[in-house]
Amino acid sequence: MEFSMIFMISFSVLILCSSLAYGQVAMSTSPTPAPSPAPAPTPAYTNLKDLLSVAGPYHKFLDYLESTKLIDTFQIQANNTVEGITIFVPKDNAFKALKKPSLSNLTDDQLKSVLLFHALPRYYALADFNDLSERGPISTLAGGQYTLQFNDDSGTVRLDSGWSKAKVTSAVHTSKPVAVYQVDKVLLPEAIFGTDIPPTPAPAPALGISPSADTPSAAKSEETGSSSKPSSSGSSSPRIMMNSGIWTQLVLAFLGGWLVLFF
Repeated sequence: MEFSMIFMISFSVLILCSSLAYGQVAMSTSPTPAPSPAPAPTPAYTNLKDLLSVAGPYHKFLDYLESTKLIDTFQIQANNTVEGITIFVPKDNAFKALKKPSLSNLTDDQLKSVLLFHALPRYYALADFNDLSERGPISTLAGGQYTLQFNDDSGTVRLDSGWSKAKVTSAVHTSKPVAVYQVDKVLLPEAIFGTDIPPTPAPAPALGISPSADTPSAAKSEETGSSSKPSSSGSSSPRIMMNSGIWTQLVLAFLGGWLVLFF
């Protein structure tokens, strides 16, 4: 009886220990949950005013953006949208070279459209311009009919606005979501200025240069001069002969008078 009780107790303890050991093994082999991915880092805030003030001589373009309050529009597109922005900035001397047409004759709305025409509502790296050149007209931040035509010729990017043709001369800032590129001319939209593009002024005529002695014209002039000299001497010789003949007749007449008087 006592032996049976001992056996039952031992068997129960054995089963209990086995259950605990199995539970620990099961817990140790259960998969560990994967950690949740870290959120993507937020792009650094880009202050376009500081960038354009320091990067180069873009004071005229920046002055226009500030006077029209469009600097805020550019700033929002650059930092508060997923698409970002691409800006084409003319240097100060590009505005100085702009004689006709002049931006001073534009209305406020037209001037704003010209400035918005210098930006695309999306970030584009340099490598993207090759694709843009094959897609036809690209919409600008001005919207509607304000489009640009791109041409990527072996890495040289050119922009056609319908009135002016400009070239990208350098990359000022290319950190997503903001790209800023320098262009050599002010982009004038066809929607405002039309298609009557002024002709390129003709080059100034070369100054006249007198021919040297070795040129055929000089040689010809020398021949003409030398041939004219004998003719002048020839024309004077008959005049001398004529004068001597008159003097001879006078002398003979004088002698004849004396002979008549004395004889």
